[in-house]
Amino acid sequence: MSDPVLVTGATGNTGAPVVAGLRGRGHRARAASRHPDPADADAVAFDWSDDATFAPALTDVRAVYLVAPAGAADPVPSVRPFLHLAAARGVRRVVLLSSSAVERGHAGLGEIHDLVAGIFDEHAVLRPSWFMQNFVGDHPLAESIRRTREIVTATGDGRLGFIDAADIAAVAVEALTASEPVGEDLVLTGPESLSYPEAAAIVSEVLGQPVRHVDVTTAELARRLASAGYSAEFSDMLAALDGRIRAGEQDLVTTTVRDITGRTPTSLRHFLAGHASRLASSP
Repeated sequence: MSDPVLVTGATGNTGAPVVAGLRGRGHRARAASRHPDPADADAVAFDWSDDATFAPALTDVRAVYLVAPAGAADPVPSVRPFLHLAAARGVRRVVLLSSSAVERGHAGLGEIHDLVAGIFDEHAVLRPSWFMQNFVGDHPLAESIRRTREIVTATGDGRLGFIDAADIAAVAVEALTASEPVGEDLVLTGPESLSYPEAAAIVSEVLGQPVRHVDVTTAELARRLASAGYSAEFSDMLAALDGRIRAGEQDLVTTTVRDITGRTPTSLRHFLAGHASRLASSP
């Protein structure tokens, strides 16, 4: 594609490697964020709360990597007008970042999934499992590891296929640039399904210090998340997801990353070993 690919959330866990991956293949990537890099000629100001930023970001764009507003319990009112404007401006392909826990048509990201599929013939919805970056970045789980050497969840022994955001980005780059759509509903996981107690054991080995898993109720987790700065509604939603993990809903492993990119997805142990310094201190 000679026209630019718009990457929303361009400074985020997946957006930054998507920008790098596109440019590494010789594609123009328009990096959209609230605070664009002035040294980047293809960076553009973009804010989901300011629809005046939509049209300039979409100029001459034919494909979009779509990351919905972070922390919004209901992102649909912001995203719907953007998608209709994108279609009106000639965007052909949209790749949406969603979640393995959200089916098409469900509230929030599921509604956006439905919108994308209904508006754009060429589309892909990436539905990854939980990010490995949550263990090392600006996230309550990582902060708890650094401060108290604890991983606090309401998941019990429930398991999930933690995934490296770099693997998600690799799939996104393929989905944005392939001559033909690579698939419409893509569930992405790492190479294995692990419980948080098992993850805590891996963190302990990499860090060289004991890190324990603390199992709490969903109500207690919601309270902790609200104390960390999340809205009450969003905290309740995140805590409810932990309850679903406890029930076994996310105990799955797919081959989608390998099938689309040809690369072996990163294991949690390998990821943490490469970010060991961030386990011990703030990012």
